[in-house]
Amino acid sequence: MSETYSLADATMKVIQDRRSIREWTEEPVSEQDLALILEAGRQAPSGENAQPWRFIIVTNVEARKKLGALAGGASGRRFTAEYVTHQMQERFKGLEDEAKKKAAFEKLTSGQVSAFSANAPLSIVVCGKKDVWDTPYDTSAAIENMLLMVTALDLGACWVIAPCFDARDEERTKALLGIPEGFKAISVISIGRPTRPHRQRPRIAINQLVFSEKWGEPYYKEQV
Repeated sequence: MSETYSLADATMKVIQDRRSIREWTEEPVSEQDLALILEAGRQAPSGENAQPWRFIIVTNVEARKKLGALAGGASGRRFTAEYVTHQMQERFKGLEDEAKKKAAFEKLTSGQVSAFSANAPLSIVVCGKKDVWDTPYDTSAAIENMLLMVTALDLGACWVIAPCFDARDEERTKALLGIPEGFKAISVISIGRPTRPHRQRPRIAINQLVFSEKWGEPYYKEQV
């Protein structure tokens, strides 16, 4: 096998191994690992090379707890609204196990689905310049680069948007971290050493995703 394909295989393995990790040990993330994660983000592409991202490293226990509380409160409100409007029931109508369905509803409406981020030994808060049109896309590219580097380092991370999604919560996040006007809080990346291996979640078959020349004409006739 050529060196090119060996590198491609190694890259694909990192992509396939990446998971959203929500449980970590108390082991801190080393400065060496953090430097690689941040450099991966810095090397992301951006429109007109604007590089609109800025990163805040949060390891202080109290700050992490406050971020987790903001995330939990935001998700709790969002999913409670979804439950009241019956969107959640529609989303889970295929789940026949009533106990699992009840547990899922409780996890979502209580905000626990996002509050876990307080337990990560390290969070990186990703901020972006408001006056750059491509900031949402540019920062997403930086975040994915960092998530892949986290995986390559045998660490685990979760991309958490809850404390930044609603304008009210974003203002609270900005106030907590001193983010100045002209910048927006985009997302939180919670990082640490996973407590256990996580299995791969299913993906939609490639022949259902890729079309030839126009929508609906499959590029692959069968699963590849």
